[in-house]
Amino acid sequence: MCGIVGVVSNNPVNQLLYDALLLLQHRGQDAAGIATNHSSMFSMYKANGLVRDVFRTRNMRSLQGNTGIGHCRYPTAGSSSEEEAQPFYVNAPFGITLAHNGNLTNQAQLKEELFRNDRRHINTDSDSEVLLNVLAHEIQEAADGFNLDKDAVFKAVAAVHRRVRGAYAVVSQIAGHGMLAFRDPFGIRPLCLGVNEGEHGTEYLVASESVALEGLGFRFVRDIAPGEAVFIDNDGNMSQQQCAENPSLNPCAFEYVYLARPDSVIDGASVYATRLRMGEYLADKIRKEIPVEEIDVVMPIPDSSRPAAIQLALKLGVEYREGFIKNRYIGRTFIMPGQGMRKKSVRQKLNAIAAEFKDKNVLLVDDSIVRGTTSREIVQMARDAGARKVFFASAAPPVLYPNVYGIDMPTRDELIAHGRTVDEVCKEITADRLVYQDVDALKKAISDVNPALKNFEASCFDGVYVTGDVTPEYLDRQESARHNPKANQVEDPVRTQLNLNTPAVTE
Repeated sequence: MCGIVGVVSNNPVNQLLYDALLLLQHRGQDAAGIATNHSSMFSMYKANGLVRDVFRTRNMRSLQGNTGIGHCRYPTAGSSSEEEAQPFYVNAPFGITLAHNGNLTNQAQLKEELFRNDRRHINTDSDSEVLLNVLAHEIQEAADGFNLDKDAVFKAVAAVHRRVRGAYAVVSQIAGHGMLAFRDPFGIRPLCLGVNEGEHGTEYLVASESVALEGLGFRFVRDIAPGEAVFIDNDGNMSQQQCAENPSLNPCAFEYVYLARPDSVIDGASVYATRLRMGEYLADKIRKEIPVEEIDVVMPIPDSSRPAAIQLALKLGVEYREGFIKNRYIGRTFIMPGQGMRKKSVRQKLNAIAAEFKDKNVLLVDDSIVRGTTSREIVQMARDAGARKVFFASAAPPVLYPNVYGIDMPTRDELIAHGRTVDEVCKEITADRLVYQDVDALKKAISDVNPALKNFEASCFDGVYVTGDVTPEYLDRQESARHNPKANQVEDPVRTQLNLNTPAVTE
C-alpha cells in the first residue's frame, strides 16, 4: 500500500502535490517523493521520511512545472533504502517518471525479459522500476518515431496489461506529452479522478483516495475503472480508454477494514459507512457467542476500529467508552518494519485511562488481528489498568493467508491465525474471549453500501487470489526469499558483477 497522486494544471503544482501527499500520509510513512515537468524537463526530489520532513523550501523551489506526480512509500518487505523511494525515472523514450501503488506477482519473469529481450537494465529491486521499464518499452514500440499520440499511449498500456500480473495503480508523466494514469484489470488498488474548474482553467488531479481530492478543493468525478487508462496532454485535453481485454472490479477488502481513511469513498462505497456496517454484523455474531449482560463497556482500539465499535455498542445496547488515548506522533504499528519495533511502539502509541477499565468486563474492538503482537500488548494494558475480564472482537475475519498485492502480510508463519483455531488465537493474545467477523459478513458490509460491488480481493481472509497466478509454490518461494533473501534469487549477470543483489522491495 502506497499513496500516489498526479496533477495537471495551468499553475505551479509543487504545493498541490505536497498537500495531497500530506492527505495520503496514512498510506505510507517510509519515504516520499515528487517529480514535476517543466518545458519537457523533469525536476525530482525524494528521500526517506514523512512528507513534512522530506521537503524543505529549497526542495520545493526546485520542483518547477505545471504538471507532476507524487508518492509516499510503504515498503512491504521492510526496506528503508532511499534507492527504492519513488517516483522512478527513465530517460528513454521521451523521458518518463512513474509512481506505483501495488505489487507485481511476476516481477522476476519481467525482470529477466527486460534484460534478455528488451535490453533494459533494472538498477534496484523495486517492482515499480520494473513496471516503469515495461511501460517505457511498450511506449517506444507504440510510438511513431518522435510522435506520440493518445492512441499510441493507450496501445502501450494495453500491452502492459498483457505482460504484467498483480496489483497496480499508476500515475506517470511522459516528457513533452502529458500525464498518464491507469489501473490493473482487476481494480485491486484504488485510483480516482477529480477536477477543479477555476478562473485559470481546468485542473485535473488523480489520487489513491477521494480524500486527497476533496481536501484540496477538487470535485470528485469518478473512480478510474479496472484496466482503464486516462491520458491528459500538456494542453489539458483528457482522453480515456479501456485497455484490458476482460476487466473486472475486485477492490481490496482490507482497504475498507484498515488502510483507507474513513472519510474516503472507494469504488462508490464510503469507507466510514462500510465500517459502521461491519460493526453491526459483528454485533450479531457477538450476541451469539458472548452473553451481552457480561459486557460492561465497549471500547475501540484507536483509530480505524472506532466506527465499527460505535455501531456495535449501539446495536448491543452496551455503553461505549474511550479507554485508550492515542499518541498522534507515533507511526502506525502495522506498517513499521520489524516485530521488535511494532511491539515497542504499542505502549508508546496507546495509553490506558485506568478509571475506564477498573473492575469492568471490557469488550475491545480492533479493525483486525494480523501478527497478534499489538493485540497481546493491548489486552495486557487493559488488565494492568484494572479490567476484570477482557473480551476481544475483530471487525475483520482471521487473516490466514499472505497478501501478495502490496500489503505487509508476506508469510504464513507471521500470521497468528494461520494454523490456529479461534480459541488458540484467543489464548495467544491472552484474552478471555475472542470473536472474529465472518468473511461473508465483511463482504456484505461493503456491498450493502454499494450494491454494484459484487467481487472483492480478500485473499488474506479466504485464500482466493483473483489474478489467478498465485500458486502454493509461488507462496513458498516468496516466504523462502523473505526468510533468506539470498536464496532462490535468479542470477542476473550484470547485478552479480555489481554486487547489487538485495532483498526485493514491493510498493
